[in-house]
Order: sequence, then structure tokens, then C-alpha cells
Amino acid sequence: MPQEISSLGIGWYNREDYPRILQIMEDAHVLPPTYDVWRKKAEGLESQVKASGAAVVVRAIIKPEEFVAWCASRGMKVDAKARTAFGSEFVYRSVNGKN
Repeated sequence: MPQEISSLGIGWYNREDYPRILQIMEDAHVLPPTYDVWRKKAEGLESQVKASGAAVVVRAIIKPEEFVAWCASRGMKVDAKARTAFGSEFVYRSVNGKN
């Protein structure tokens, strides 16, 4: 019987967007103060998930202004809960060819 592998979307930022990310996120205080620190932590999480074999990791690129609009269209705050939902939706759309 084939093993089912799930996918996990991790919110991912580009270096040039990180200062704006820190401005728009309602919970910016929980994010690392610099892109390099954030990137190191994110890559560590990505490695842990990959090593567990439990899921395929997909980087869900978050563009600041698009993310604000995405949150508004769903009535969500611009925060961790929205980042998680965005990652999940990104993976769903990627897997189902709806990007």
C-alpha cells in the first residue's frame, strides 16, 4: 500500500521584503529582527520537517502588499494565523494545479 505524503507550506520571505514584513505583521514582535536570523530559523524548521519524512515542504512566498490584500479578502488579521493559512492554501493550490 503506497504511503501518503502530505505537504506543508511554510511562509517564506525574500530578503528585500523583510523590512516591510516587519511593518505589516500585527505580531512582528514574534519575528526575528533581521532577515538573516529569520532565514536561519526557517531553514532549520524546513530541515526538521524534511528529515522527519512526514511532509514535503513548500516555500509559500509572502509578498507584503499581496499578503495584506489576501488577509483582507478573508477577513483575517495580518499575523501568524494568517501566515499558516496562506501556507496551507498555497500548498493546496500548488498540488491541485490551481495557481
